[in-house]
Amino acid sequence: MDLLREKIKNAPDCPGVYLMKDRDDRVIYVGKAKNLRARARSYFGGTDSRKMIPFLVSRIKDVEFIITDTEKEALILENNLIKKHRPKYNINLRDDKNFYSIRIDTKEDFPRFQLVRRVKKDGAKYFGPYSSGASVKETFRYLHRIFPLRTCRDLEFKTRKRPCVEFQIKRCLAPCCGLVTDKEYRKIVAGAILFMEGRGGKLIRQLRSRMDKAAEALDFEEAARIRDKVGAIETTLEKQRIVSASFKDRDVFGLHREDDRIQVYAVHVRKGAIIGQRKFPLMKTRMESSEALSSLLKQYYNTGVTVPGEVILPEYMEDARVVEQWLTEKKEGKVLLIVPRRGDKKALLAMALSNAENAQRAEEKLEADNEEVLEGLAKCLLLKKMPRRIECFDISNISGKYAVGSLVFFNQGVPEKSCYRRFRIKTKEDADDYGMMREVLERRYGGKKDIPDLIVVDGGRGQLGVALSVLHGLGLEEVDAIGLAKESRARPAGGLSTIYRDRDRVYLPNRKNPLYLSKHPQALFLLQRVRDEAHRFAVTYHRKVKEKEDFRSLLDDIPGIGKARKRALLTHFLEMDKIASASREKLEEVPGIGKDAADRIFEYFHAQSKS
Repeated sequence: MDLLREKIKNAPDCPGVYLMKDRDDRVIYVGKAKNLRARARSYFGGTDSRKMIPFLVSRIKDVEFIITDTEKEALILENNLIKKHRPKYNINLRDDKNFYSIRIDTKEDFPRFQLVRRVKKDGAKYFGPYSSGASVKETFRYLHRIFPLRTCRDLEFKTRKRPCVEFQIKRCLAPCCGLVTDKEYRKIVAGAILFMEGRGGKLIRQLRSRMDKAAEALDFEEAARIRDKVGAIETTLEKQRIVSASFKDRDVFGLHREDDRIQVYAVHVRKGAIIGQRKFPLMKTRMESSEALSSLLKQYYNTGVTVPGEVILPEYMEDARVVEQWLTEKKEGKVLLIVPRRGDKKALLAMALSNAENAQRAEEKLEADNEEVLEGLAKCLLLKKMPRRIECFDISNISGKYAVGSLVFFNQGVPEKSCYRRFRIKTKEDADDYGMMREVLERRYGGKKDIPDLIVVDGGRGQLGVALSVLHGLGLEEVDAIGLAKESRARPAGGLSTIYRDRDRVYLPNRKNPLYLSKHPQALFLLQRVRDEAHRFAVTYHRKVKEKEDFRSLLDDIPGIGKARKRALLTHFLEMDKIASASREKLEEVPGIGKDAADRIFEYFHAQSKS
């Protein structure tokens, strides 16, 4: 403690970041300050009145300081350190999934719409983010019904010799085959961008003008086509909720707090219309609401989402000025943090606040329901403790090939995808499911960290036996483990055997016969959800591994030939045989392939042919 007080006393008198550590040298809190010495002394001098301070100080055994030139640099460094260490007493935005945006790059000769999760500074136009994956995909399909732009990837576009089915059903104009001029295509692109920017009124006026001209020229078929498009656009615009006449882009954050539980809810407004909402994970913290909101904002906008011109907040933040500067730099345009008092901004904030409160009520009800289910599960399975933390394992392979394992984690009956893990099987090449399960379990629990309350393996008595053997070998006999398997029975039906898979069996340690939970449907449903999620996760990874191996190219074995060069070679030559037979000079003609790379490619294929 004397050493800690000495560090606090000699803390630097400048901007920077401080890392607080516990007795195990783990980082438990990361903060930034304009003046590190003043901030550090406020923690231990009793001048900081925040409720969490006494609780935090009692656990601090060491502190480390990192000096920065400016407060903005400290903010950026703080963000990165929170992401790296995930300190226990900081707000950690575990829901780091990026929502979909719609991208179009107008610099391309024939632009196309793309669904992307990350917004890049590449000069393209981005629309979103859209909080609902289903709605953005429906919007995406609808865009192509109204605006027949190409959907194919660049490689397909360059190599296509004849129009595809999209052209046949009038959802593409086949620019790949030269069936539309660049000028006509650009008109459609401009109309699509107007539509996505919310300027549907201007687009409709332009289309009606074209419809009138087509009618005057007696081209009634074209006039009717434009009329149908105008009707479709008007129907879509009627569904959009206009909430502001200013047509500014805004993100509105509502916050609801009860004791140590904070729920934040965001409403996304683009061009004056609400395009989506987002519910953030419920936070349990003793820090002040404004501090929690500040931490959440910094982590959220650091994930690559679109930064709007205005961010509306429910209360003032101590570091609002430096956050504004940071967001302005990320957007490359002015960003304002606003706490509204009246008008449409206040109305938007009221909507976000109401949604935050409703979201927290729903979360609390779900937790109460889940607690009841977990209690029932513990009772009927005679578990040693309440299974609040459940981990489930599954294996996926084809006769031992492409073998993978999966781990999914449920906390309080709810999946936490940030804790999922995938395993590529390393020790088994034959169809040995038991051996594969043993490998995965040993790799997971070998370090004896973060042991769950209940381990579920997808399988019957054999898989459970493997799990119990691994736990016994690691000295973890106190952990509950069960097996969950599908019922499989054969019954004669007209002389033929029919397999019925209608009930799940639960296998317990030291019990010969399986347990059926038909009288406990909620507990069974939870176990099925856990098992099915593990199966889905395993199969998804298995397919990814199989696809990668199946489509592996000979070029992958050549040192220095990465994705970009591989793509350039295939685009230039179209076929692997042509690459293999190409001369050094022909290889050097490919963009991005220099003399050294051409030599390596040439020598690789000629060495192959000699052998």
